[in-house]
Formats: sequence, structure tokens, C-alpha cells
Amino acid sequence: MSPSISGPRAPRHRFRTAGPVCAAALLLAGLLAGCSSGSSSGPDKAAGSPSARTGTGAASPSPAAPDPETYRRWGLDKPLAAPPKPPTAGLTDGMRPGDAPKVVKRVPTQDKVVFVTFDDGAEKDPEFVKMAEDLKLPFSMFLTDDIARAGSGYDYFERLRGEAGADGKRNGVHNHTLSHPNLRTLPPEAQRREVCGQQEALEKRFGTRPALFRPPYGNYNDATLTAAGDCGVKAVVLWEATMQINDMRYADGGKLRAGDIVLAHFRGPQELKGTSMTRHVTNMLRSIQRQGFTVARLEDYV
Repeated sequence: MSPSISGPRAPRHRFRTAGPVCAAALLLAGLLAGCSSGSSSGPDKAAGSPSARTGTGAASPSPAAPDPETYRRWGLDKPLAAPPKPPTAGLTDGMRPGDAPKVVKRVPTQDKVVFVTFDDGAEKDPEFVKMAEDLKLPFSMFLTDDIARAGSGYDYFERLRGEAGADGKRNGVHNHTLSHPNLRTLPPEAQRREVCGQQEALEKRFGTRPALFRPPYGNYNDATLTAAGDCGVKAVVLWEATMQINDMRYADGGKLRAGDIVLAHFRGPQELKGTSMTRHVTNMLRSIQRQGFTVARLEDYV
């Protein structure tokens, strides 16, 4: 969970209020706003990167792409466009052990794609599993251990991770700390426990050490980057658009741009004013389509 629909942790398993960087956002409307103004003190190394992407050719639909009726069943008027063939080199390709993680707010690309991410793991709606399976939706999950383990635990996210597709890839599971603190308020060793502890927990549960990390509230400092790099993180992933209940809020320009990373949360009716998570996701996908984009797998570009 990150700013926007979630803030620092109140009682366990409950919706959070925002931390110091989001003090003015205690009401739900503020919580849904994103707290991106509390983003970090570190540099954004993604912008202008020499690995910046260009268009990579025509879309190549999967043979298992859902039919239009499946999309209509989930409230979408038309199918999502198939994403183009992913680039051959990612932003983190060529990194060596000991390199500081890249900080990525937006992927430099000319492809008409955006990247959907979900934080924390508070809502475990079985209907969303069905929706993700039906739509073959690519997305990345950034999980907080003590939230994700509640209820059905990591088994739910294993289902969302899905079966490997024709390309051998699954939805990504990545690091969002053990307990969702504001890392900039912690000393270096405490930050290391939060970041590296979740790296170890996710590797034990899913068999791979996450390459991506999202700091709670988007807040980090040099000690965060050092800890993340030492624990195997290649990229610190922030965002440029935040999904509200019905539409998005944008960090810049009032609309989506190619390569934007969209922040959403595992949220249900209690936090979304009666809206289910599946309707919440439908609203997001309709907004993405309306602006002329489709959804691609973040890990293919980063």
C-alpha cells in the first residue's frame, strides 16, 4: 500500500490513515489523492535513461486472448488492445551487483501502454481473481507482509500470480516492506530490516527474490536505496497516476502519458464507498481505454 487509498497503519487489517507526509489527507478524499507530493529525496534515474524505449512494432495478440463477451461481462465495452511486443532490453538490464537501484516513476517509451500496480494486500476479493483470469490482465503486486498474511494470506496472491502464459511469465509479486512504515523516519538498520525482511519472506513463499520495491507513501532516502540494493532490488518503483474510486488522479498534466505507472490498491467496499474491487478495476481499465492506452507487463520494460 502506498499513499492514495492507504496511509500508515492503524490497527492491523484495517484501512490506514496517512502518515506525516499526508497529514492533510486524513479524510477519504485525501487518502484517495495519492500523497505523491511526499515522494522521495532521491533522484529519478529513469527519466531520460539511455535505455529509454521506443515503439517496438505491431501488437501481437495472444492466442488465448479473451473474447469481447468476456470483457462485457466485467463491464468493459470492448477488449483491451493487445500490447506491442515488449522491448528486448529493460531499464535494469546490465546492472551489476552493488549498483544502486534505479528509481522509476514512469517508463520512457513511445508505446501506447501504461502499467497497473496494486499495493499492500488488504482486500482479498475472490471475484478479482476470476476477473484477472478472465481478462488475462497483466499487473504487478507490491505486498506488505503483515497485511498480505492476514486472512487467506499469500495463497490469495499465488492465485493472482496466475499460471505462466505462452511466454512463460506470470504476474509479478514484489516488495512493499514488512509493516508499511514511513522509511524516511527510520534509521538505516531499521530500514534494512523492513526491506530485506520482506525480500526474504517473498523469496521463501514464491521461490524468487523480488527485483522491484515500492517504499510506503513513496518516501525513501539514500539509506533506503542502499538497503534495497544490498538486498537484491534493481528498481524502486513509484508512480505517476493514482486510481481513485471512479477515475484517476495524475501527478502531471491531467492525463495519462505513455509509460505511466498507475498506483491502485487491494481495496473493497468499506474503503471504496460501497464499490467492489472488481468495479474499481473496471473503472480504471475504462479510463485507460478512453485515453487511448492499453496495459502491458511492467517487468517486461523494467
